[in-house]
Amino acid sequence: MGRWLSVLISRAACGFARGAVDGSQLLICANMQAGDCNSGQTRSKARPEDLGARAFIRIDVANKAIDGAKRTTPIVGMSSDVNEILLQGTELGYAWSIALSKGGGALADTLVDHDNVTVSFGACTPQ
Repeated sequence: MGRWLSVLISRAACGFARGAVDGSQLLICANMQAGDCNSGQTRSKARPEDLGARAFIRIDVANKAIDGAKRTTPIVGMSSDVNEILLQGTELGYAWSIALSKGGGALADTLVDHDNVTVSFGACTPQ
């Protein structure tokens, strides 16, 4: 799955300390688990790097941008409550969503098109 996943949902397994997230800091995020599901096929688990993921991404909530190695994509939808920050956007024919825990920096994200979904879980910390 070598597509925008390599820029957006791009974090390799890494064990760094998660911190509180409030949306004001620039975040560095790393992935720890990933899975892929194609239309008509069963779900498969994979290491993030097996799905073409990059080592890290930066999430800049304040400036509404996701910074990857090759490009920056705008955050076009955002909401926040006491527990989490929800981010959404589109890039290269895919829709993506990111949920960030305010309490500990846990991250869950999806990348989807008409017949494929990739889900990953990781952590973010202020940079």
